[in-house]
Amino acid sequence: MNTKPFAPACERNREPILGVLREAFADRRRVLEIGSGTGQHAVHLAAAMPWLEWQASERAEHLAGIRAWLDEAALANTPAPIELDVARGPWPKTRFDAVFSANTLHIMAWSEVEALFARLPEVTERGAVLAIYGPFNLDGRFTSASNAAFDAQLRQRAAHMGLRDLAAVDALALGAGFTREADHALPANNRCVVWRRAR
Repeated sequence: MNTKPFAPACERNREPILGVLREAFADRRRVLEIGSGTGQHAVHLAAAMPWLEWQASERAEHLAGIRAWLDEAALANTPAPIELDVARGPWPKTRFDAVFSANTLHIMAWSEVEALFARLPEVTERGAVLAIYGPFNLDGRFTSASNAAFDAQLRQRAAHMGLRDLAAVDALALGAGFTREADHALPANNRCVVWRRAR
């Protein structure tokens, strides 16, 4: 029986994400994935970019599912997933030259998004690349009717959830020493935004 968790969205968006990361992470060595979810992205992206050590991380309750995906794939560049709650820690002591997160900012409370960016300088090297995938609002507006409907669903599910405005996320990134390098529009009204740590 297959006990691995499965998210259909991961299967749909993994190739567009890979298209961005192949370029953004071309010269990177060690990636911290924040909020690895099911583990599907970790397996697919690490397999496609074998020059990277891909460190998956998640809250404790999701680690078993991620391990199931990693164990089955048996890749040389995926160490065991680590526990990470962005608000409570524990944050890794290792420093990374790249960070990736997919479909997390709209699930976290805004205070957790703030905590994530506030801690990035502690776990990244100077010049580190940050890539975040998901739906964003632009200039305070939804970019599509489907994103507006998705935001309404999220807020019905939990009051702290909702799509984030890219300008607000940019401000947090800048405060952590990261400046935006690229904003890629991807299918299904999602984006993959890339920042680089300048200091």
